[in-house]
Amino acid sequence: MGRDGPHRVSVQIVLAIAVFVIAYVFIATEKLPRVLVALGGAAAMVLIGATDDAAVFFSEETGIDWNVVFLLLGMMIIVGILRQTGLFEYLAIWSSKVAKGRPFRIMVMLIVITAVLSAFLDNVTTILLIAPVSLLVAQRLGKSPVPYLLAEVFASNIGGTATLIGDPPNLIIGSRGGIGFNEFIVQFAPIIVVLVVVLIGLCRVLFRSTFAYDAERAERVMALDEREAIRDPKLLVKSLVVVGLVLIGFVTSTFTGLEPAIVALLGAGLLVLLARLEPKRVFGDVEWETLLFFAGLFIMVGSLVNLGVIETIGQAAKGAVGDHYFAASGVLLFGSALFSGIVDNIPFVATMAPLTADLVQSGGGDARPLWWALALGADLGGNLTAVGASANVVMTGIAKRNGHPVSFWEFTKYGLVVTAVTVGLCFPYIWLRYYL
Repeated sequence: MGRDGPHRVSVQIVLAIAVFVIAYVFIATEKLPRVLVALGGAAAMVLIGATDDAAVFFSEETGIDWNVVFLLLGMMIIVGILRQTGLFEYLAIWSSKVAKGRPFRIMVMLIVITAVLSAFLDNVTTILLIAPVSLLVAQRLGKSPVPYLLAEVFASNIGGTATLIGDPPNLIIGSRGGIGFNEFIVQFAPIIVVLVVVLIGLCRVLFRSTFAYDAERAERVMALDEREAIRDPKLLVKSLVVVGLVLIGFVTSTFTGLEPAIVALLGAGLLVLLARLEPKRVFGDVEWETLLFFAGLFIMVGSLVNLGVIETIGQAAKGAVGDHYFAASGVLLFGSALFSGIVDNIPFVATMAPLTADLVQSGGGDARPLWWALALGADLGGNLTAVGASANVVMTGIAKRNGHPVSFWEFTKYGLVVTAVTVGLCFPYIWLRYYL
């Protein structure tokens, strides 16, 4: 029996990798609905014994990340109620008028707003708040909303890198590395400002066909009165008060000890009570498919963590590093970007953080920049594919629901360029700032 143990584990590992690769191919080729593929892959992982009910439902390392799922659920309910007030139409008309109906100016405004908000909110929350505005702006200008949505999700992943609370992987890194809110800003603010400016330049080139100016449409937009868009002023006031409380809850979560997911659910519950809308209108905007897709994806990646596959890769990298910490920073930066684009960056960082902590502990001050390399690689690498970061999955779900599906390859075509340029710029930044 004892001799069969290692053999059985190795067969499980091979089967688990096969399930993950096959599921990933189906997600990438979009031959089947991605939610079916993710749930089917999760079921297969359970059937081959790569995970079990305890690991799926109760393990922080190898199970469903309930914080992400319930944060999304809470914010989707809040955004759904906020949509009933007409606020998004108001913001769409207002921003179009400020930009004088010029599509590129509007995109620049949305990129900057998204990047700034993502630094202080979870980037998923930012996308949930900004995406409805983009859809309406594009509709008013007679443009496809897809370039605007893509630009915003890239901006959210870049902006979220700047702070401890901006992107979930940073929370894991902060916790493992004993890194505070202020230290994150000091280390990352300079490069993130540069990357946002670079992103604006990239979007000008990548989406150039969408910036044709239509004077007639612009004139019609300028003639609109944004105040007429507000349908329910009382509900708007209630909603904005609740959103304000939720944002305060997010920013102070490190002091109060309340997880962002709990803050979002409390806010959603309060707003449901205050709004007194029929259930269909309250829950109609919840992206149930997106939530189930996340659950399936977490189970599949968690199974690989459970079997030690990701840890084995990390240990091999650790053995190759020795005391060459600048080279190690480069490997960690580019490796994290690549792997985070393939598996969601939250479980990837959860796996790599203990290994990075070991390296930093043994290497002292010279090794500390490894934390910055891991954070930059994982956060910016999230832009690589449609499943690289939580915000990407949410954005593609919103786009599909509104009749503008973004394929895996369409996302990757643009994401590959943005990731290569932004991660590439971080390499000289790490060298100049920490090793020169």
